[in-house]
Amino acid sequence: MLDSVLHFFEQIDPVLAALLATMFTWGLTAFGASFVFFFKSMNRVVLDGMLGFTGGVMVAASFWSLLAPAIEMSEGDGFIKVIPAALGFLLGAFFIFGLDKVLPHLHLNFKETEGIKSPWQRTTLLVLAITLHNIPEGLAVGVLFGGVAAGIPEASIAGAVTLAIGIGIQNFPEGIAVSMPLRRMGMSRWKSFMYGQSSALVEPIAGVLGAVAVTFFTPILPYALAFAAGAMIFVVVEEVIPETQQDKNTDIATLGFIGGFIVMMMLDVALG
Repeated sequence: MLDSVLHFFEQIDPVLAALLATMFTWGLTAFGASFVFFFKSMNRVVLDGMLGFTGGVMVAASFWSLLAPAIEMSEGDGFIKVIPAALGFLLGAFFIFGLDKVLPHLHLNFKETEGIKSPWQRTTLLVLAITLHNIPEGLAVGVLFGGVAAGIPEASIAGAVTLAIGIGIQNFPEGIAVSMPLRRMGMSRWKSFMYGQSSALVEPIAGVLGAVAVTFFTPILPYALAFAAGAMIFVVVEEVIPETQQDKNTDIATLGFIGGFIVMMMLDVALG
C-alpha cells in the first residue's frame, strides 16, 4: 500500500504532490471535526492526551524531518554548517511570534485573547488561532516536496510523504479541539464542523507556496526547512503544551507527548 502511494507521488509534479499531500492533512482535520456529529463533548483527559500527542509529533517532525536534513544539506563544517539551520529556525519562530502579536485570535481555553483587539466573534478568533498553527505544518510539507523538485539528494518523496502522514495524524485531534468547544457553546453541529475543518484550509495554500518557493530558489531549502521547524516548535511551546496543563491531566498529556514523539520518530526513520 505504502509503496503504491510513494510510486504515485514519484510520478506526478512535486508542486501537485505538495497540494495533494496537504489536502490529505486537511482531510484528517475535517475527519476529527466530524466527530461533532456524534458527540457533543469529549472527555478532557482524552483531549489533553491527544493534544499532548500532537505536540510530540510536531517536535519529532521538527527535528527528524526538518532540522536534521537542513543541517545535512548545508555546506561547510562546524559552526558554518549549522548557521543556515540556526538562522532559519530563529526566523520561523519570530514569524509566528509576529503573527501571534498582530493577528487577533483566541486560545483553546477561551480565556486568553491575543493580537490586535478586534470586534470579531470568539468563534472566528478560535479558528484563526488554529489556522495560525497550521501555516508552518503546510509549509513544512510543501518545502520538502519543493526540495525533491529541485533535485536535492537529502529531500526525498518518502520523507515528504512520511511528514505529511505525521502532520495528518496530529491534525485529527486539532479538528476535535476546535469543533467540540464550539458545539458546547451552543453552535449547531454543521457550523461547528465547518469551523473546525476550515482551520486547516491554509495548509494546502502554505504547502504549494513552500514547494514553489524552493523550486525557484533552491539555495533557500535549508533555511526553509529550519524556518518551518522553528515555527512549529514555537506553536508547541507557546500554545499546545500550555493548553494541556490547564487541568489536572499533566501526566496523561506528557505520556501523550512521548507517544506522539515516538510514533513520528519511527515513521520518519523507518519510512523516510
